[in-house]
Amino acid sequence: MNKVILIGNLTRDPELTKTSNDNSVCKFSIAVSRRWGANETDYFNVVAWRGQAENCSKYLRKGSKVAISGSIQNRTYDANDGTKKYVTEIVADEVQFLSTKGSDDGDAIGDMKPVDDSLPF
Repeated sequence: MNKVILIGNLTRDPELTKTSNDNSVCKFSIAVSRRWGANETDYFNVVAWRGQAENCSKYLRKGSKVAISGSIQNRTYDANDGTKKYVTEIVADEVQFLSTKGSDDGDAIGDMKPVDDSLPF
């Protein structure tokens, strides 16, 4: 079984590209704090595909908090200098946005005010 679940913050803005078959691919990295230990952080590269990739590109920014569910994938490619490069990344099955768009300056829900002050809630 190859299953990983991570919660972390984006370390950079997502990068959206298209494959030769016109499939959307979004790549970004997240920082995940370790539960135990001396406040250590691990960094993971994440890849999302198709509609999910487009949503990630549209709604996520550096610092956004996300939950990722997916699998770990290893792959290799030939670099321009002729060497073989090895990459380990998380292929996202699900990406859940845990911070709202524009909430970097404050909690968008907490900033809402009732339309009618006479309402009891």
